[in-house]
Amino acid sequence: MLGRKGDTCVLIKSKDDESAFLKELELRAAGTGPSAKQAASELRIRKAGLKGEAESAYLIDFHFERSPNWAVIHDLRLEHRGRTAQIDHLLINRWLDIYVLESKHFNAGLKITQDGEFLRWDDYRKTYTGMASPLEQNERHIAVLRDVTQTLEWPQRLGLRIAPTFHSLILIAPTARIDRAKRFDSSRVIKADQLKKQIDKSFETENAFLGLLKTTAKLVSGETVEFVARRLIALHRPLVRGQQSEPVAAAVTPSGKVRIEPTIAPPPLPSPPPLPPRLPSQATPPAPTIAATSAPTEQATAPACKTCSAKAGEILYGKFGYYFKCDACAGNTTIRFNCHPGHKPRLRKDGSAFYRECADCGSSALYHRNRT
Repeated sequence: MLGRKGDTCVLIKSKDDESAFLKELELRAAGTGPSAKQAASELRIRKAGLKGEAESAYLIDFHFERSPNWAVIHDLRLEHRGRTAQIDHLLINRWLDIYVLESKHFNAGLKITQDGEFLRWDDYRKTYTGMASPLEQNERHIAVLRDVTQTLEWPQRLGLRIAPTFHSLILIAPTARIDRAKRFDSSRVIKADQLKKQIDKSFETENAFLGLLKTTAKLVSGETVEFVARRLIALHRPLVRGQQSEPVAAAVTPSGKVRIEPTIAPPPLPSPPPLPPRLPSQATPPAPTIAATSAPTEQATAPACKTCSAKAGEILYGKFGYYFKCDACAGNTTIRFNCHPGHKPRLRKDGSAFYRECADCGSSALYHRNRT
């Protein structure tokens, strides 16, 4: 269990798998016309972003993955009251310090002006071009995360919630050049390989009295850190691209670390009696095993509008894949499929007919038929 003395287990959620989405972009980019150029541009930007996130994730894992005092979460997407936070990396320690880390990849360099404006070097145009401030972007992420934590079961001391402390850091590739303005505080923009030193420095410079107060008033067990991290991961909502919709489920790696990987949610089953909330001191019961079954002639559940629940409409293909266009309210609904854990069902088009198919369990069922 996480947090025991000498134990190196730590809770990790790795980045969601985007290989299917990248493959789709590659296929679209190989075509012709404006859509192919747009796909090629999106593919190039996405690959650069993934490269930066992967580099940062490696350095984060190197220093914190095996620490019993930290929980590491990669690629956490939260939705709360109409707002969204796409957090690249999250670190939580036993003092409930929460580090929200945003990775940025720059091929040539970054410039920060006296007014806090961020500029990136455009090697093609040979000039700096404007970009959104990653500091402001991260502050928005923290605002959503702070509101989300208020809704969760949270560690308490003497009947009061232990307030978390949020820290914002922007991680830049170690090889990138950063031109900083003297009058603007850009200390939260750091090279990714300086992260551990930056965090250690914040502990070293803390007032001794405040540090002692913080230790006695806020220090929680490693089990509690895991408890908090699991509650956040349970709220992860992956960005749906096409038919990709992957809630998360826990798995244990051979090394003993608890790893949270994306899986497909199981099909609807009769609801068992609700269990009481798991406290930090309680172990997580093993997930029940559901045997995969084949249903090649089963009629799949028809699509329904998320706004008005109407079932009359057409399946169309858009920027992010197939979606259901409602005849009643003209609303768009993303197509999502459930199957057994680890399975990846897909939508197959055959003329005006659309089939829900899963190669993992050998199932194929008519999902919808457009008007001919």
